[in-house]
Amino acid sequence: MLYILVLIKRLIQPATVVENGDAFEPEVTLFIAAYNEKDYVKAKLENSYKLDYPKGKLKIVWITDGSTDGTPDVIKELCDDRVEVYHVAVRGGKIGAMNRGMKFVNSPIVVFCDANTMLGKESISRIVTMFKDPKVGCVSGEKRVVAVGTEVASASEGIYWKYESKLKKWDAELYSVVGAAGELFAIRRELYEDVEPDTLLDDFMISLRIAMKGFRIKYDPEAYAMEHPSNDVKEELKRKVRISAGGIQSVVRLLPLLNFFRYKLLSFQYISHRVLRWTLAPLGLLIVFISSLVLAIDNGYAERDNIYSVAFGLQVMFYLLVAAGYLCEIKKIRVKLLFIPFYFFIMNYAVFLGLRRYLKGSQSVNWERAKRSK
Repeated sequence: MLYILVLIKRLIQPATVVENGDAFEPEVTLFIAAYNEKDYVKAKLENSYKLDYPKGKLKIVWITDGSTDGTPDVIKELCDDRVEVYHVAVRGGKIGAMNRGMKFVNSPIVVFCDANTMLGKESISRIVTMFKDPKVGCVSGEKRVVAVGTEVASASEGIYWKYESKLKKWDAELYSVVGAAGELFAIRRELYEDVEPDTLLDDFMISLRIAMKGFRIKYDPEAYAMEHPSNDVKEELKRKVRISAGGIQSVVRLLPLLNFFRYKLLSFQYISHRVLRWTLAPLGLLIVFISSLVLAIDNGYAERDNIYSVAFGLQVMFYLLVAAGYLCEIKKIRVKLLFIPFYFFIMNYAVFLGLRRYLKGSQSVNWERAKRSK
């Protein structure tokens, strides 16, 4: 549906070529909130120094609140004069570190990224270029998953992010991306507002609130952050459950964004892409399965023209593929055909677990990250 809407827009409003004009290179702060990331510090610093952006205009800020493994000391030992480190012993979660750290940022553009992700050399310059448009308040980069080993989790996460990246590209072309990727996104400093300290999806809340102010969220797939996949499906499920709990929390806090009359196309994109994914879609899968079974029985299960039996049978086949995918995960067998149904099931199953966790209030803002493959 999204692609059809994009095609219609292309016919009605052909894309215009934007002249490059003078170089647009404002001061930029690369903002890294890190907790116990000592093992990634050296690689992250080396990666940051190689970024294709004027040296005198790129400042690197590390916020290492609560780190107990010596992360701030390692940074200070290896960094140069472009790097600033702000550390306090108390751990208040990532959003707490971001709220505190943003008080030290004065540059007009802030680029957020994770300590364990490596950025493409041109990522900063590509992102900054999009801010030449005064209507752009946020730019999301692309998360690229490094293919590692033969695990189902590795391949499935990579396939999912390719799909998600395509949706972001079309969303941006239609009007605005619906939420930035925390691995790499940038905002105008003047648009940042402190976020509630118990927020689980900081990137989503920051970017959507900027969009609610009338600014657009753009997307550049060539501005990318490389990250290793979750170590296994158990670790990926842990991450998805937290995201689902955070998604439901976000839906509650962004209730005004459901108002079509005020936000128009942004509301449509938000509801269809995010709200349904975190609420009705997983429940719909369960309802469809049960209702298909009931209708198949009521209409004579063995009858050839019983479309409900066909629908139910196809669903049974799908869940058998899911079970086969689970067995492949246990046996560490790589069968690409089974990656998508198994990962699709895991994503939707995580929503039920996330809802329970949100209702119980048991999801801590202090998140222990999922173990990553190496």
